[in-house]
Amino acid sequence: MLKHAFAGILLAAGLVTAPLLVGPAAAQGKDALTVDLPNDAATLDPHVQWDTDSYTVYRNIFDNLVTRDVSGKIVPQIATAWRYANDTTIEFDIREGVTFHDGSPLTASDVAFSIARIINPTFKSPQLSQFDQIVSAEAQGSKVVMKTKTPYPALMAQLVKLSIVPKAVVEKVGDQVFNLAPVGSGPYRLASWQKGVQSVLEANDKYWGGKPPFKTVTFRVVPDVATRVADLRSGKADIARQLGPDEATALKKEPALQVLAGATERIGYMFINAQAGPTADPRVRKAIAYSIDRKSLIDALLAGYGDPVNIVLTPANFGFVPDVKGYEFDLAKAKALVKEANAVGAQLTFLTSPAYDRRVVEALQQMVQETGLKVDIVALDHPTFLRRRQGRPDEAGSLSFGRWSCACQDADGVIFPLFRTGSIWAKYSNPGFDEAVDKARAILDEKGRLDLYRKAFEILREDVPGVGIYQDYAIYGARKELKWTPTPNEAFFIMDMKWGQ
Repeated sequence: MLKHAFAGILLAAGLVTAPLLVGPAAAQGKDALTVDLPNDAATLDPHVQWDTDSYTVYRNIFDNLVTRDVSGKIVPQIATAWRYANDTTIEFDIREGVTFHDGSPLTASDVAFSIARIINPTFKSPQLSQFDQIVSAEAQGSKVVMKTKTPYPALMAQLVKLSIVPKAVVEKVGDQVFNLAPVGSGPYRLASWQKGVQSVLEANDKYWGGKPPFKTVTFRVVPDVATRVADLRSGKADIARQLGPDEATALKKEPALQVLAGATERIGYMFINAQAGPTADPRVRKAIAYSIDRKSLIDALLAGYGDPVNIVLTPANFGFVPDVKGYEFDLAKAKALVKEANAVGAQLTFLTSPAYDRRVVEALQQMVQETGLKVDIVALDHPTFLRRRQGRPDEAGSLSFGRWSCACQDADGVIFPLFRTGSIWAKYSNPGFDEAVDKARAILDEKGRLDLYRKAFEILREDVPGVGIYQDYAIYGARKELKWTPTPNEAFFIMDMKWGQ
């Protein structure tokens, strides 16, 4: 029955088709880059939202405190050097001569303000759980002194994505206006933003890090993957994000185009609401876990662009513990658990958005329905999806598919925000889990941290507030002459790109 279900998905998605005839790509100006994104940026204020499409745009408007080079090593950006005064105090030297797009200098006060803004609970940043070990950040001349509650081993990994905003501008215009007209110090400034259509960036010719490779970069909102592929073929787009495996296979045959892909730290997983609706019953959650046939899903829909995992973490992250068992595919057990819970015919809401592959969502829907549960897919625009997913348990849906990345390559940035009591993402609470992840982020000993993460994953296995499915691959289609190497943390930094032969 499962094979027939997948065949239906493939046919409905139009994947069994004759090859397209492709002409040469139209010539593009070398001073411009056009990027097709599946969704609009939810926000351009870097402290408000943390989703890939938003980050893809605003990463180029703002500088981060530190960053990673192409090898994954943490290297300076706005901070030129750093040192620990003790286990809970770290000093950063702030780069001099950097200016914001309005001409004002970037100072240590702006760095301290950016940190304080995120860790302020009233600001309600979705990034708070990843920075809440920070107690304070104080500007001292050209230095910033940061203090943490305890020794925090993931601190530098988290700071890789801390964008620096101008204190004076934010305080003058307020948060809402700043989101619409962000001012950063990065290689590009915002020229225009037509919500739902496109955002255009123009080069910051005074960028401290060198000359930007393109005069303008246009991020176009193109939800339909077939249209993104058509744009590449026609030359309307130079690079497109989030292609599917089948599109990648087709593009590999075209001499004017290339596929840029690689394994990432991103985890493909299913969220299961443990605090509302039928999934509040752990037997129902375990039934859902037993219903997922990872191998069939990966073979049929990912075409090798994914590796199965048993936990909600990938091998690219510190804290990955491969010895924790997952739930094997066992439909008989799944059906028995649904009957035991008196949940046959119970209705589950499966929230999704254009950010997620509809074929994967529908495959998961069909797998779960094989247990006797009824699953209704509710498709939302991405900002609405995020609001509901981050909202109360009763509005977050029973299920959703996620592709989570913290851009930090550490378990602290994955399972802490997803499952720790009090996180806006968590619709689950277990004191034992909280204790394990709290301790793991407060000791510097790597072996001790791994032992704690093993305990945390064993608790998650028993409670099933989510199910790890596969390690995600980032797949981009691009013009052949565009030179760029994707990174595991999916940082779409335009300064790393250039035209070549």
